Amino acid sequence: MYQLNDFNTREALDEALANKVANELTQAIAENGKASLAVSGGSTPKGFFTKLSQFDLAWDKVTVTLADERWVEFESDASNTRLVHESLLQNNAAKATFFHLKVGELTEETLAELNTQAKIKVLPFDVLILGMGEDGHTASLFPCSEQIKQGLDVSNQDALMKVVPKTAPNDRITFTFSQLIQSKNIILHMCGDNKKVVLDQANSGDDFFEMPIRAFLQNQNTQTQVYWAE
Repeated sequence: MYQLNDFNTREALDEALANKVANELTQAIAENGKASLAVSGGSTPKGFFTKLSQFDLAWDKVTVTLADERWVEFESDASNTRLVHESLLQNNAAKATFFHLKVGELTEETLAELNTQAKIKVLPFDVLILGMGEDGHTASLFPCSEQIKQGLDVSNQDALMKVVPKTAPNDRITFTFSQLIQSKNIILHMCGDNKKVVLDQANSGDDFFEMPIRAFLQNQNTQTQVYWAE
C-alpha cells in the first residue's frame, strides 16, 4: 500500500525528503554500523540530492547505489552514475561509498559478479528512492520490455538483471522487484501534475505488467511513501 505526502513546493518536498532519508540512514547506522541507499536518476531528484549531501551524518558508513542504470559511459549526459556523483556525492556525502552498476561489458559474467557483490554490500536497502515514468515503469522495470515478467517475478533470486526497453533508449541494468520490495523504507519521489495523473491511473487497475509501479503501490506487506509536489 502507499501513503501520499504532498507539498506546496518542490523545495519543501526536497527539504522534507532529505530530512526523512538522513534520519533513516542515521538510524540504520546506529543499529547496524552501516547503511545503504538506492536512488533513481533523472532531473527530479537533483534538488533533493543537493540538500541530502549537506547533512552531517556518518557518510563514511553509507553505501550509495542506483535502483537502475543505463548502460552508457560515465561521461554521457544519460549516465545516472554521473548525476549522482555530481549532485549527491558532494559536500558531506563525498565520504560515502558508491556501488557501481555499470562495470565493463554487460555480460552474463558481469551480471553474476554484480549479483554476488550487491547481496554482500548493499542488500537489503535501508532506503530506496524510486521514480516513475509516464508509462508506469519504475527503476528499469519497463512494461514494454520482454524481461518484465522476470523483473516482477517475486521468486526471482537475482538481484540485478539486464533490460532492453522498446520505448526508451539504451540497454539497462536494474535491481529486480523481488529485491527492491525488501527495502526497509520505500519512497516514490515525483513532481508535476502529469505524474499525479499517472499515479491515479496506477490506482485504477491491478495489472502489474501494464504498470509496474502498481507492484509497489499495491503491495500488502509494504507501505510505499509517495512524496509529490506540483
